[in-house]
Amino acid sequence: MPGPSAWLIENRDLLPRGGRALDIACGQGRHTLLLANNGFEVRAVDRNPEAIERLRQMAATLGVHIAAEVLDLETDPPPDLGSREYDLIVGFNYLHRPLFPMLRDAVKPGGRIVYETFTRRQAERGHPRNPAFLLNDGELVELMAPFTILRSREGEIDERFIASIVAERPR
Repeated sequence: MPGPSAWLIENRDLLPRGGRALDIACGQGRHTLLLANNGFEVRAVDRNPEAIERLRQMAATLGVHIAAEVLDLETDPPPDLGSREYDLIVGFNYLHRPLFPMLRDAVKPGGRIVYETFTRRQAERGHPRNPAFLLNDGELVELMAPFTILRSREGEIDERFIASIVAERPR
């Protein structure tokens, strides 16, 4: 399993000091485990039952408490993630545009969203190629409105075309 995203590590100074966190499309939990080890009460969701089971096993091996569940984030209507529940939401390498209103609503006032995923130019390099999974130029900032953008970047980074953001819900 690869380590946590460099974007999350580089922006640790902007993370809340503990609290409740949600890791969406968590896969095998590289970010879930990091957050849990740093004092967060983490809920991790992914639609892949095998990935969730591996995450649960890894958390048990490490002696870390997490809440990991199989959840398809792309249902219609979308799943209820709660309102003003989380101090931090993280999402990496995943894009489902209809989910963003629920993500924004799920963050407490003053809470943060750390997000990073691929832009359209990534299709020139390989996967993903489906435009539904690729951001347009400047789109991630738009999807976060009316949140305050604390840090962002967009372009070619580590041989991938990505957009990254740390955004805060207004108090």
